[in-house]
Amino acid sequence: MAIRCRSEALAVLLLLALVACKPGGESGKLQGGGPEAVAEARAACEGKGGQWARLGKMEYCITRTKDAGKSCHSRTECDGECLARSMTCAPAKPLLGCNAVLTEGGIEVNQCVE
Repeated sequence: MAIRCRSEALAVLLLLALVACKPGGESGKLQGGGPEAVAEARAACEGKGGQWARLGKMEYCITRTKDAGKSCHSRTECDGECLARSMTCAPAKPLLGCNAVLTEGGIEVNQCVE
């Protein structure tokens, strides 16, 4: 069974989540849009130790996982994804590209984030 994620939908959700968050825990309406919102999201990403990355037309905030390399048997045991081939927790999230990962139930699936 293969799971195919649409990168555009994931990127929009990620960007909306980042833009909607304000320092100090405030939430509410989305502020602005376009280049200003992307710059704000990038600054927030880098401020929390993430790395801003571009893959094709999409941009992502890549963060290191707390448990990179730890042995795992399902997604629930990792901060990010559980890699099926090595049965270890992924070093970063989101995990871009196509990867064999284990679900919450320990089932191997092919997950693509492009």
